[in-house]
Amino acid sequence: MGWSGMRGTNGRLLAAALGVAGVAALASVWTAQAGTADGRQAAQRPPKPTASAEPRPIPGQTSVPDAALPAPVVNMDIAHASDKGPRGVNITIDDGPDPRWTPQILQVLEDNGVKATFCMVGTQARAHPGLVKAVVAAGHRLCDHSVTHDTTMNGKSRQYQAKEILDAERMITRASGGVRPLYYRAPGGAFTPYSRQLAASRGMRPLGWNVDSEDFKQPGTAALVSTVRNEISNGPTVLFHDAGGDRGQTVEALRQVLPWLKQQGYTFGFPVR
Repeated sequence: MGWSGMRGTNGRLLAAALGVAGVAALASVWTAQAGTADGRQAAQRPPKPTASAEPRPIPGQTSVPDAALPAPVVNMDIAHASDKGPRGVNITIDDGPDPRWTPQILQVLEDNGVKATFCMVGTQARAHPGLVKAVVAAGHRLCDHSVTHDTTMNGKSRQYQAKEILDAERMITRASGGVRPLYYRAPGGAFTPYSRQLAASRGMRPLGWNVDSEDFKQPGTAALVSTVRNEISNGPTVLFHDAGGDRGQTVEALRQVLPWLKQQGYTFGFPVR
Protein backbone atom coordinates (compact mmCIF):
# COMPACT_ATOMS: atom_id res chain seq x y z
CA MET A 1 0.00 0.00 0.00
CA GLY A 2 1.36 3.50 -0.88
CA TRP A 3 1.87 6.30 1.68
CA SER A 4 -1.12 8.18 0.46
CA GLY A 5 -3.28 5.09 0.99
CA MET A 6 -1.90 4.55 4.43
CA ARG A 7 -2.42 8.22 5.22
CA GLY A 8 -6.07 7.94 4.18
CA THR A 9 -6.59 4.82 6.28
CA ASN A 10 -4.88 6.32 9.32
CA GLY A 11 -6.92 9.46 8.93
CA ARG A 12 -10.13 7.53 8.98
CA LEU A 13 -8.98 5.59 12.08
CA LEU A 14 -7.95 8.78 13.84
CA ALA A 15 -11.26 10.41 13.07
CA ALA A 16 -13.14 7.42 14.41
CA ALA A 17 -11.10 7.43 17.58
CA LEU A 18 -11.66 11.12 18.07
CA GLY A 19 -15.38 10.58 17.51
CA VAL A 20 -15.62 7.94 20.27
CA ALA A 21 -13.62 10.10 22.66
CA GLY A 22 -15.83 13.07 21.91
CA VAL A 23 -18.99 11.16 22.61
CA ALA A 24 -17.55 9.84 25.87
CA ALA A 25 -16.50 13.33 26.97
CA LEU A 26 -19.89 14.74 26.10
CA ALA A 27 -21.61 11.97 28.06
CA SER A 28 -19.36 12.67 31.05
CA VAL A 29 -20.22 16.37 31.01
CA TRP A 30 -23.97 15.62 30.70
CA THR A 31 -23.82 13.14 33.59
CA ALA A 32 -22.00 15.61 35.82
CA GLN A 33 -24.53 18.32 35.01
CA ALA A 34 -27.45 15.97 35.62
CA GLY A 35 -25.92 14.87 38.93
CA THR A 36 -25.58 18.46 40.02
CA ALA A 37 -29.18 19.20 39.12
CA ASP A 38 -30.42 16.11 40.96
CA GLY A 39 -28.33 17.11 43.94
CA ARG A 40 -29.98 20.52 44.03
CA GLN A 41 -33.43 18.92 43.75
CA ALA A 42 -32.64 16.41 46.48
CA ALA A 43 -31.57 19.21 48.78
CA GLN A 44 -34.87 20.96 48.16
CA ARG A 45 -37.12 17.90 48.71
CA PRO A 46 -38.59 17.40 52.18
CA PRO A 47 -37.40 14.22 53.92
CA LYS A 48 -39.58 11.15 53.52
CA PRO A 49 -41.75 10.34 56.53
CA THR A 50 -40.56 7.41 58.61
CA ALA A 51 -42.65 4.76 60.29
CA SER A 52 -43.70 5.40 63.86
CA ALA A 53 -41.37 3.98 66.47
CA GLU A 54 -44.41 2.67 68.34
CA PRO A 55 -46.90 1.27 65.79
CA ARG A 56 -50.16 -0.31 66.86
CA PRO A 57 -49.70 -4.05 67.38
CA ILE A 58 -50.85 -6.38 64.63
CA PRO A 59 -53.53 -8.75 65.98
CA GLY A 60 -52.10 -12.21 66.56
CA GLN A 61 -48.50 -11.09 66.11
CA THR A 62 -46.05 -11.63 68.94
CA SER A 63 -43.57 -8.79 69.31
CA VAL A 64 -39.92 -9.29 70.16
CA PRO A 65 -39.30 -7.94 73.68
CA ASP A 66 -37.43 -4.65 73.92
CA ALA A 67 -33.99 -5.38 75.33
CA ALA A 68 -33.94 -1.97 77.06
CA LEU A 69 -36.85 -2.97 79.31
CA PRO A 70 -37.07 -5.51 82.12
CA ALA A 71 -38.16 -8.91 80.89
CA PRO A 72 -41.91 -9.61 81.02
CA VAL A 73 -42.97 -11.75 83.97
CA VAL A 74 -46.35 -12.49 82.37
CA ASN A 75 -47.31 -12.87 78.72
CA MET A 76 -47.10 -9.49 76.97
CA ASP A 77 -49.56 -10.40 74.22
CA ILE A 78 -53.02 -8.87 74.54
CA ALA A 79 -55.30 -11.29 76.42
CA HIS A 80 -58.82 -12.10 75.27
CA ALA A 81 -59.39 -15.70 76.35
CA SER A 82 -61.06 -16.80 79.58
CA ASP A 83 -59.49 -18.98 82.24
CA LYS A 84 -62.76 -20.94 82.16
CA GLY A 85 -62.11 -22.20 78.65
CA PRO A 86 -64.18 -21.92 75.47
CA ARG A 87 -67.48 -21.52 77.34
CA GLY A 88 -66.10 -18.95 79.74
CA VAL A 89 -67.07 -15.26 79.82
CA ASN A 90 -65.02 -12.42 81.27
CA ILE A 91 -67.05 -9.45 82.49
CA THR A 92 -64.86 -6.33 82.55
CA ILE A 93 -65.90 -2.97 84.01
CA ASP A 94 -64.00 0.18 83.00
CA ASP A 95 -63.29 3.76 84.08
CA GLY A 96 -64.33 3.68 87.73
CA PRO A 97 -64.70 3.35 90.54
CA ASP A 98 -67.65 5.70 90.83
CA PRO A 99 -69.52 6.29 94.10
CA ARG A 100 -72.95 6.07 92.47
CA TRP A 101 -72.59 3.27 89.91
CA THR A 102 -69.86 0.94 91.20
CA PRO A 103 -71.86 -0.15 94.29
CA GLN A 104 -74.89 -0.92 92.10
CA ILE A 105 -72.82 -3.00 89.70
CA LEU A 106 -71.18 -4.81 92.60
CA GLN A 107 -74.65 -5.72 93.89
CA VAL A 108 -75.79 -7.09 90.51
CA LEU A 109 -72.62 -9.16 90.25
CA GLU A 110 -73.14 -10.52 93.77
CA ASP A 111 -76.79 -11.34 93.07
CA ASN A 112 -75.70 -13.47 90.11
CA GLY A 113 -72.59 -15.00 91.69
CA VAL A 114 -70.33 -13.43 89.06
CA LYS A 115 -66.76 -12.24 89.48
CA ALA A 116 -65.49 -9.46 87.21
CA THR A 117 -62.35 -7.51 86.37
CA PHE A 118 -62.47 -3.79 87.20
CA CYS A 119 -60.22 -1.66 85.00
CA MET A 120 -59.70 1.42 87.13
CA VAL A 121 -58.52 4.89 86.22
CA GLY A 122 -55.80 5.97 88.64
CA THR A 123 -57.36 9.26 89.67
CA GLN A 124 -60.71 7.55 90.34
CA ALA A 125 -59.06 4.89 92.48
CA ARG A 126 -57.20 7.53 94.47
CA ALA A 127 -60.42 9.49 95.02
CA HIS A 128 -62.46 6.45 96.15
CA PRO A 129 -60.21 4.00 98.01
CA GLY A 130 -63.14 2.53 99.90
CA LEU A 131 -64.70 1.37 96.64
CA VAL A 132 -61.41 -0.17 95.49
CA LYS A 133 -61.25 -2.13 98.72
CA ALA A 134 -64.90 -3.20 98.28
CA VAL A 135 -64.13 -4.54 94.80
CA VAL A 136 -61.21 -6.57 96.15
CA ALA A 137 -63.16 -7.82 99.17
CA ALA A 138 -65.88 -9.16 96.87
CA GLY A 139 -63.35 -11.33 95.02
CA HIS A 140 -63.04 -9.29 91.84
CA ARG A 141 -59.74 -8.50 90.12
CA LEU A 142 -58.08 -5.15 89.50
CA CYS A 143 -56.79 -3.79 86.20
CA ASP A 144 -54.67 -0.69 85.52
CA HIS A 145 -56.49 1.60 83.07
CA SER A 146 -53.93 4.47 83.15
CA VAL A 147 -54.01 7.71 85.12
CA THR A 148 -55.98 9.99 82.81
CA HIS A 149 -57.60 7.65 80.26
CA ASP A 150 -55.73 9.25 77.37
CA THR A 151 -56.84 7.36 74.23
CA THR A 152 -54.00 8.95 72.22
CA MET A 153 -51.16 7.80 74.45
CA ASN A 154 -49.94 5.29 71.85
CA GLY A 155 -48.68 8.27 69.83
CA LYS A 156 -46.83 9.87 72.73
CA SER A 157 -43.38 9.40 74.22
CA ARG A 158 -42.28 6.37 76.17
CA GLN A 159 -41.76 8.60 79.20
CA TYR A 160 -45.41 9.68 79.02
CA GLN A 161 -46.67 6.12 78.56
CA ALA A 162 -44.60 4.91 81.51
CA LYS A 163 -45.92 7.65 83.78
CA GLU A 164 -49.54 6.87 82.85
CA ILE A 165 -49.11 3.15 83.50
CA LEU A 166 -46.85 3.15 86.54
CA ASP A 167 -48.50 6.05 88.38
CA ALA A 168 -51.90 4.38 87.94
CA GLU A 169 -50.50 1.10 89.21
CA ARG A 170 -49.26 2.85 92.36
CA MET A 171 -52.54 4.71 92.87
CA ILE A 172 -54.64 1.55 92.54
CA THR A 173 -52.34 -0.52 94.75
CA ARG A 174 -52.33 2.14 97.46
CA ALA A 175 -56.11 2.57 97.31
CA SER A 176 -56.68 -1.18 97.53
CA GLY A 177 -54.55 -1.54 100.64
CA GLY A 178 -51.73 -3.32 98.84
CA VAL A 179 -53.50 -5.49 96.24
CA ARG A 180 -51.84 -4.94 92.87
CA PRO A 181 -53.63 -4.87 89.49
CA LEU A 182 -53.13 -8.06 87.49
CA TYR A 183 -53.91 -6.55 84.07
CA TYR A 184 -53.31 -3.41 82.04
CA ARG A 185 -55.93 -2.18 79.59
CA ALA A 186 -54.87 0.71 77.36
CA PRO A 187 -57.52 3.43 77.04
CA GLY A 188 -59.34 2.90 73.77
CA GLY A 189 -57.00 0.01 72.97
CA ALA A 190 -54.05 2.40 72.50
CA PHE A 191 -51.41 -0.24 73.17
CA THR A 192 -47.84 -0.10 71.93
CA PRO A 193 -45.16 -2.81 72.06
CA TYR A 194 -43.44 -0.66 74.67
CA SER A 195 -46.51 -0.23 76.90
CA ARG A 196 -47.34 -3.93 76.68
CA GLN A 197 -43.85 -5.00 77.72
CA LEU A 198 -43.68 -2.39 80.46
CA ALA A 199 -46.98 -3.62 81.89
CA ALA A 200 -45.95 -7.26 81.57
CA SER A 201 -42.66 -6.53 83.34
CA ARG A 202 -44.79 -5.35 86.28
CA GLY A 203 -46.88 -8.52 86.24
CA MET A 204 -49.86 -6.94 84.46
CA ARG A 205 -51.12 -8.86 81.43
CA PRO A 206 -52.28 -6.55 78.61
CA LEU A 207 -56.05 -6.93 78.35
CA GLY A 208 -58.26 -6.49 75.32
CA TRP A 209 -61.94 -7.17 74.69
CA ASN A 210 -64.12 -9.05 72.22
CA VAL A 211 -67.56 -7.53 72.84
CA ASP A 212 -67.96 -3.80 73.33
CA SER A 213 -71.41 -3.14 74.76
CA GLU A 214 -70.99 0.54 73.79
CA ASP A 215 -72.85 1.51 76.93
CA PHE A 216 -71.00 4.84 76.87
CA LYS A 217 -73.36 5.81 74.02
CA GLN A 218 -76.38 5.10 76.24
CA PRO A 219 -78.35 3.46 73.42
CA GLY A 220 -80.93 1.96 75.80
CA THR A 221 -80.95 -1.20 77.88
CA ALA A 222 -82.50 -3.31 75.12
CA ALA A 223 -79.73 -2.31 72.71
CA LEU A 224 -77.04 -3.19 75.22
CA VAL A 225 -78.55 -6.61 75.89
CA SER A 226 -78.93 -7.24 72.16
CA THR A 227 -75.29 -6.33 71.49
CA VAL A 228 -74.01 -8.85 74.03
CA ARG A 229 -76.35 -11.60 72.83
CA ASN A 230 -75.42 -11.07 69.19
CA GLU A 231 -71.69 -10.67 69.67
CA ILE A 232 -70.74 -13.08 72.46
CA SER A 233 -69.76 -15.58 69.77
CA ASN A 234 -66.92 -13.17 68.86
CA GLY A 235 -65.11 -14.02 72.07
CA PRO A 236 -65.41 -14.12 75.85
CA THR A 237 -64.31 -10.71 77.11
CA VAL A 238 -67.20 -8.24 77.43
CA LEU A 239 -66.70 -4.52 78.07
CA PHE A 240 -68.98 -2.39 80.28
CA HIS A 241 -68.41 0.85 82.22
CA ASP A 242 -69.16 1.98 85.78
CA ALA A 243 -68.13 5.63 85.36
CA GLY A 244 -67.96 8.43 82.81
CA GLY A 245 -71.66 9.24 82.79
CA ASP A 246 -75.07 7.83 83.68
CA ARG A 247 -74.67 4.05 83.93
CA GLY A 248 -78.25 3.18 84.81
CA GLN A 249 -78.65 1.36 81.48
CA THR A 250 -75.50 -0.65 82.21
CA VAL A 251 -76.79 -1.76 85.60
CA GLU A 252 -80.09 -2.91 84.11
CA ALA A 253 -78.42 -4.58 81.13
CA LEU A 254 -76.21 -6.61 83.47
CA ARG A 255 -79.32 -7.71 85.42
CA GLN A 256 -80.66 -9.19 82.20
CA VAL A 257 -77.49 -10.36 80.47
CA LEU A 258 -75.88 -12.31 83.30
CA PRO A 259 -78.80 -14.76 83.82
CA TRP A 260 -79.16 -15.15 80.05
CA LEU A 261 -75.49 -16.09 79.67
CA LYS A 262 -75.90 -18.72 82.38
CA GLN A 263 -78.94 -20.12 80.57
CA GLN A 264 -76.81 -20.47 77.44
CA GLY A 265 -74.32 -22.62 79.32
CA TYR A 266 -71.62 -20.03 79.89
CA THR A 267 -69.59 -19.78 83.08
CA PHE A 268 -67.86 -16.67 84.38
CA GLY A 269 -64.13 -16.34 84.88
CA PHE A 270 -61.18 -14.02 84.53
CA PRO A 271 -58.99 -13.19 81.54
CA VAL A 272 -56.04 -15.54 81.11
CA ARG A 273 -52.69 -14.46 82.50
